[in-house]
Amino acid sequence: MKSINPATNELIREYTAYTSEEVHKILQSVNNDWIKWKKSTFDERAKLIDKAAGILLKERDQCAALITAEMGKLIRESTGEVEKCSLVCRYFAENGAAFLSDETVDTHYRKSFVIFQPLGVLLAVMPWNFPFWQVWRFIAPNLMAGNAVVLKHASSVSGCALKIEEIIRKAGFPSNLFRTLLIPSDQVEAVIRNPIIKGVTLTGSEAAGKRVAAVAGKEVKKCVLELGGSDPFIVFEDADLEKCVQTAVKARCMNVGQVCISAKRFIVIDAVAEPFLNIMTSLMQSMVVGDPLEETTQIGPMARPDLLDEIHSQVIRSIGQGARRVIGGHRLDRTGNYYAPTILTNVTKGMAVYNEETFGPVAAVITVKNEEEALAVANDTNFGLGASVWTKDLNRGERIARMIDSGMVFVNTMTSSHPELPFGGIKGSGFGRELSHYGIKEFVNIKTICLQ
Repeated sequence: MKSINPATNELIREYTAYTSEEVHKILQSVNNDWIKWKKSTFDERAKLIDKAAGILLKERDQCAALITAEMGKLIRESTGEVEKCSLVCRYFAENGAAFLSDETVDTHYRKSFVIFQPLGVLLAVMPWNFPFWQVWRFIAPNLMAGNAVVLKHASSVSGCALKIEEIIRKAGFPSNLFRTLLIPSDQVEAVIRNPIIKGVTLTGSEAAGKRVAAVAGKEVKKCVLELGGSDPFIVFEDADLEKCVQTAVKARCMNVGQVCISAKRFIVIDAVAEPFLNIMTSLMQSMVVGDPLEETTQIGPMARPDLLDEIHSQVIRSIGQGARRVIGGHRLDRTGNYYAPTILTNVTKGMAVYNEETFGPVAAVITVKNEEEALAVANDTNFGLGASVWTKDLNRGERIARMIDSGMVFVNTMTSSHPELPFGGIKGSGFGRELSHYGIKEFVNIKTICLQ
């Protein structure tokens, strides 16, 4: 299990995977701490979660440097990621008790109400692209709900996983309430099957989600999946084009395009297709590619060599299928996992960049004739995570948003996640929700009590 700097290809550290015996002992220890933790009050939990938020801010620069070193994110983006983790902790510390308070229901019984109780020890299988945010947005609500968590993080960001464990301990939580499992992917199934585990969440690929869901289903354990996306970015003829294209480039190139909710298919009405493409080309050509630690850098390295190979394969296959390369479409001749910002046009159904999730700085531009065709193309995907719609007519924007098959739609802004709003998708993008009052109730026993 190696952590390798994607900007330099230098080994940061090598980790020894835990044995099956070590994993079982950790699970037992976590369960023992959970038995005590579930009896804690919301106020006690909130104080510790708030303390964790403070530690994240205090150690922000250290955490951000670790994120950038392990997966190549621009340092300013890494800093923002850590700050967002602190924000989600404070949100659930402040609101968790209200979200999980007893709910009285008016029935023919003398008294009837619903309570929310923790399930127990949960397994979180998390990806490398947001190594802190993906974890904290699950930790904060679930520790507030009274659960315990074990984390199987991507092996390439093991340092981030252990740092999160350290912060949880520093905040004063029971020492084993949250633990990192340094294990390869082929050991995940055994962990899910362990009777101590009461539920599992996974953020990752569709293929990984299917494997985890199959095992969880056989074990009759609650499962939440946040999988890939091929988010449409629809541009109508009345869009504020300058703002629209600037946002389009940001939405496609943030984190070097390695974002599940980043805009991937740019569906543009033909009346504005030419100016849209001209502005996008100019902006993406001018992007500064370089060291992610430099504040002037706009495009850093991709996280791993295999991811670089995959995005290049998708580009080459699409060109072979008839797509036209406007800019980019090649690896950069420099040390590290760098790929040129790329725009493909003449993209049609069946091409790799149309059908598959593209995890890299590659924009697929699809020209359509009208609103009806735009909506058809937007929904013509196995994914359904997020979407963005651009029009000055907000009534039209809302109408189109209601007809897009996805978990989230943003009008005149890029798709993003917020503690207050539910996050998740449909179809091949998974099921269940994170964040907001919906997310905190995914892994609780919603118990009905009636008295007569």
